[in-house]
Amino acid sequence: MRSPLHRLFAALALTPLLAGCFAAGGDANTAASGRLKVALAVPPVQALSPYSNDATVLGKLSVAEGLTALGKDGAAAPALAKSWTRKDDTTWVFELRQAKFQDGTEFTAESVVNALDHAGAAKSKPRVLSDVTLTVKADDADTVTITTKTADPVLPLRLASPALGILAAKAYAADGTVTPIGTGTGPFKITKLTGKTGATLDRFDDYWGGKAKAAGIDVSWIADGAARTNALRSGEVDIAEWIPTAQAKLLDENTRHDVPSVRTDSLILNTAAGIFTDESLRASAHAAVDGSALVNSVFGGYADAAQGLFGPAVGWASGQRVPVTGRATAATADEIKAKTQGRTLRLAAYTNRAELPEAASVLQQQLEKAGFTVQQDVREYTQMEADLLAGKYDALLLSRVTLLDTGDAVAYLTSDFMSTGVYNIADLKDPAVDQAIAAAAAEAGTAERQQKIMRAEAEILRTGAVIPLVNEQVVQGVSTRVEGVLLDPRERSLITVDTRLK
Repeated sequence: MRSPLHRLFAALALTPLLAGCFAAGGDANTAASGRLKVALAVPPVQALSPYSNDATVLGKLSVAEGLTALGKDGAAAPALAKSWTRKDDTTWVFELRQAKFQDGTEFTAESVVNALDHAGAAKSKPRVLSDVTLTVKADDADTVTITTKTADPVLPLRLASPALGILAAKAYAADGTVTPIGTGTGPFKITKLTGKTGATLDRFDDYWGGKAKAAGIDVSWIADGAARTNALRSGEVDIAEWIPTAQAKLLDENTRHDVPSVRTDSLILNTAAGIFTDESLRASAHAAVDGSALVNSVFGGYADAAQGLFGPAVGWASGQRVPVTGRATAATADEIKAKTQGRTLRLAAYTNRAELPEAASVLQQQLEKAGFTVQQDVREYTQMEADLLAGKYDALLLSRVTLLDTGDAVAYLTSDFMSTGVYNIADLKDPAVDQAIAAAAAEAGTAERQQKIMRAEAEILRTGAVIPLVNEQVVQGVSTRVEGVLLDPRERSLITVDTRLK
């Protein structure tokens, strides 16, 4: 197993960690003519709407930008906002830079008001807004004031979310749909989206940070991990994300890059319907499954057995972990059979991450050994997301980037485990959990906030709604013909203005 230190150095192999995700480094006089060919794993769910999981693609391909971005230290850094000040607990003022949208219109304070108002009013509200309400006002053409109903110490981090990218006015249709095609501010402009199979991006020459070094990007969505790997090996693509661990050793060591990730794979249990409304059965599932059995057998050593929701890539978490107390007593095998009364445990997993179906089979064996009857449903994620959110499964094997939405762990806890969370697949409604998350959200001090996050983690784990299994490392495939790819532990960035063919 690779140590966290080894993996951190590996993450720095191609480009400084997160460098360039917030500061443009393109040179207007040195733009190469080559186009980058990129294979991504998860096809669009909603035509690249920023209000869906597609939002991460807009960041990975440098299409859209928010007022802020995440710096290499995990703090908020300037993007479309040059600077900001906090006037009081609920009021922030942002000074904007001069920029243009890819449709030729000017970026102004009214653009920010329009974009954030639409995000707040969206029928499917972005996860990052699940615990906050924003009021946005244009003070003048270059200044906006944003207020929140309650104190939000991490608002600048929140505004770095891919879901809160600022798009041109024409992006927002009257029916509530949003399109980033030709409406972002980033160095690459989407010119064509071909369903769920591909996209064409061209360099946006009026980008405020200078011209990108690549002429464009040709994207293919290839859900099958082995096919992505083969596309890289054959030269069909220059970059392939999420190489399956079983395929990693097929790549030349110069094209294989393992990156420490804030991704945790967990078993999410439906607490509102089905078998796992019974807390003792959730405790039985917790006792039955063993994530350490997956580390070498399924992940080939590219993972660590999970100690909680946050793994080694979240450096502060392990030293502040709070013991979990108050868990229900696990039911015995005879009690499991009596309580389930012949009902089948419906276990879902998706194919976009190649390791999950194999891991689901291992979990099925472990659960059946404990006395459950298990049936798997394994499909592509886009085919099952609606059913997952509707609670049609008893358990889901979920691979989740815990710091994806804001870089702040509270947003993840809020969206996934709070009673009002918009990605609360477990449908958990626990007052003690809500209170612990709210306490963390209100804390402004970094150390104190981290302590309260870990207390909230312990409360969540007490309920048995989630069983952390492994903390993944991500294997990214990059041709030796390419330089400047961003290897990001938060998996929010990939292509920047500096990415190019040699």
